[in-house]
Amino acid sequence: MQYYIWTLGCQMNTADSQRLASELERLGYQAAQHEDDADIFVVNTCVVRQSAEDKAFGRLNLLKLEKQQNPDKVIGVMGCLVGVRDAVELRKKLPFVDVFMSPSEPQPMVNFLLDRMDESDVLALESAARLRRDALQDGEIILPAHEQGNLVSAHVPIVYGCSHACTFCIIPFRRGVERSRSVGEIVAHIRSLAQQGVKEVTLLGQIVDRYGKDVPDGPDLSDLLRVVHDVAEETGVERIRFLTSHPNWMHEKLLETVAELPRVMPHIEVPVQAGNDEVLSRMRRGYTADQYRKLVAKIRTIIPDVAIHTDIIVGFPGETEAQFMDTYNLLAELKVDKVHLARYSPRPQTVSERRMIDDVPEEEKQRRLAMLEDLQAVVVAEINQKFLGQVLPVLVEEYHKGKWRGRTPQNKLVFFESEQDWRGKMVDVEITWTGPWSMQGRLPQAHQQFEPLIVLAG
Repeated sequence: MQYYIWTLGCQMNTADSQRLASELERLGYQAAQHEDDADIFVVNTCVVRQSAEDKAFGRLNLLKLEKQQNPDKVIGVMGCLVGVRDAVELRKKLPFVDVFMSPSEPQPMVNFLLDRMDESDVLALESAARLRRDALQDGEIILPAHEQGNLVSAHVPIVYGCSHACTFCIIPFRRGVERSRSVGEIVAHIRSLAQQGVKEVTLLGQIVDRYGKDVPDGPDLSDLLRVVHDVAEETGVERIRFLTSHPNWMHEKLLETVAELPRVMPHIEVPVQAGNDEVLSRMRRGYTADQYRKLVAKIRTIIPDVAIHTDIIVGFPGETEAQFMDTYNLLAELKVDKVHLARYSPRPQTVSERRMIDDVPEEEKQRRLAMLEDLQAVVVAEINQKFLGQVLPVLVEEYHKGKWRGRTPQNKLVFFESEQDWRGKMVDVEITWTGPWSMQGRLPQAHQQFEPLIVLAG
């Protein structure tokens, strides 16, 4: 019996899919190499943008036809389309779906599959589960078989949900209020990943630097990073990252911790969303463009080699051409390393959907987005050009289209050629070409001369 999980959206969904895969393999299922071979098909959904929701329903419509042809095929829907309030409504809309799972909650699928098993099979699984629970601490994870020894970088949720409620954001309605995981659970999760070959962990939260705010006198993200750094040193985890931050919660203590700890990468994701104060106020972001400008300056002062990533929404309700140009000019001034761009789309239950008019035409949203894409191509090409001729430490992730690919501490993508097996290893790479989205390099002569060669299959 085989399963296939089709994942849309953010890194949190990726982590949720990994957890579900682990639970399915505990029940004896194997990952299907091709989706057509799957006995269980799960769509892990995202609804942050209308386009992502449309993709989910498009795939589900295809699965409806497959279900008609093969009634025994198990169809599951997971993630933000289900959320914390919509299961009843979705059952009416998607009657062919067997299992609905809220974000980060694989148990409904496990229960459904157990109910279909013979009693003897269930007893055997329960016995195995008891042994597994005895062997694992709370928070530990056994990776799916195809990822064990192959997964270099993994995501570790540290705080679920969000309590901030920007006017455009549906996340609080789908993932619920903030719930921080305990330090012990997070540490156990990371240790188990390290034992299975993972070399980089990214700590996740919708607002990751609000970690611990829901726990009276609890640790904050800075405290957690110090604990995780000690664990990384003990277990061989080379790199630690975290995302996504919020300008209101990015304090000096956290920045100084990043600067101090060598395994915490100089890579900060802190969305601005817009460069105009009126738009930011309507978004209920809680800061001004000038405050964001000063935050970027502070980050660069404390962490001089930092790469800063941000998010922008174009075409928010009421956004004029002049207000959009404030955003354009802010990005042109700040020259950040990456911008995640999105066109505004109204999401159910949000303040902007209920109280504001989506009055920026779609073609105008697309024009504004294209302007920012063109600007960023120039900005990032200029930033990356500075790395030309430098030797950079690269953590190699995989072999891709005849080249090894990995990332620098600043999360820059680097490709290089070698017949050796570099997966999961740190290697110095001399940068020989730079572009806006990736860089090419070569290994220093010492690596090429003295390391044994390995012939790569496939």
